[in-house]
Amino acid sequence: MKKQIDKSVTILWKNFLEKYPDNTTQKLPESFYFCDNEKDANECAELVVKGIKQATATSIWWFEKNNEALPKIGDQYIVTDWNGNAKAIIETTKIELVPYNKITPEFAATEGEGDKSLTYWKKVHKAYYSREMEPYGEQFDENMMIVCEYFKKIF
Repeated sequence: MKKQIDKSVTILWKNFLEKYPDNTTQKLPESFYFCDNEKDANECAELVVKGIKQATATSIWWFEKNNEALPKIGDQYIVTDWNGNAKAIIETTKIELVPYNKITPEFAATEGEGDKSLTYWKKVHKAYYSREMEPYGEQFDENMMIVCEYFKKIF
């Protein structure tokens, strides 16, 4: 069953295309929220709107489990809150594949969550990756590869 796209997503995209009619992508991009719970998803969406959150870190494990292609530079997405309300349009600017245990303080700060420290980043991301792997009976690993996706808010 395909998830229902909130009307705000198509409205935001239409408004964006009216302002940028020569945008390379004309087709409605994928929309999503960050994280796996309402509080964090809504906070992350606001951080994107404010220009504070400029990166995200998805495990290679997730891409493989969900049969999803890795992001590419130039990909555009609509960020929503937990309820699917469109908040911003982002464009991928850089991709790095980095083992979890080699994530840098600079990347943690660019991701912009919590106090922006590497200590905070490691704590919340280890918990997140563990939660997403647990239903499959799989375990978090300090050496697991992470897709460090940098982006800019374009609308």
